[in-house]
Amino acid sequence: MAFLTSPDFWVALMQIILINIVLSGDNAVVIALACRSLPPKQQKNAIIFGSIGAIVLRVILTFFAVFLLSQPYLKLVGAALLLWIGIGLLKGDDGEEDIESNAGLMAAIKTIIIADLVMSLDNVIGVAAAAKGNVPLLIIGLVISIPLIIFGSTIILKLMNRFPIIITIGAALLGWVAGEMAVSDPAIKAYVDANMHYLHTVAPAVGAVIVVALGKYLASRAESAQEEAAADQPAA
Repeated sequence: MAFLTSPDFWVALMQIILINIVLSGDNAVVIALACRSLPPKQQKNAIIFGSIGAIVLRVILTFFAVFLLSQPYLKLVGAALLLWIGIGLLKGDDGEEDIESNAGLMAAIKTIIIADLVMSLDNVIGVAAAAKGNVPLLIIGLVISIPLIIFGSTIILKLMNRFPIIITIGAALLGWVAGEMAVSDPAIKAYVDANMHYLHTVAPAVGAVIVVALGKYLASRAESAQEEAAADQPAA
């Protein structure tokens, strides 16, 4: 239990929790869409059982991700993917499909589990990266995150709409973790530690800046394109 006294443990734990909160807001939308046609009692059951099933699959995926990230060069790939996820978060490109409402309880639970599985790849990679192979940290972070995801995602989604800075902070965090992941890849870690130790600070900062700057730029371009398209529409 000595790891509980390590500042690095608590910093990484907070990263895991924040990553789960920021990246799970869209899951609340899926749950609401999948359950909206059910009676109130069945809605509650669908949310509980669907979320439990989704979380179990997420835990299994995360453990696989921890193993894969211990292999050479895969952390570099994971870092690039995390940068892409963070940029997409700011750009507003969640990549989620429309989820049809289901009349039956089992159909709603199935929809929640499948949709969450597809949409949680970003969570899995982000959490695995922040855990840095620390299994106790991974377990504690996921356990703490479960009630936050189930009961708090709707609130967080509303806060994101009201305070967009939360999205920016979350995206920057993903960039920071991506930078940390890249320089800790087994293929280059020994060289970086011996000759370029400063990269352990510089790379995360650069990753955060890249995500925020590029994400904001692409979001601005997309907004401008939408405004131009709206202006070109003939008046009714």
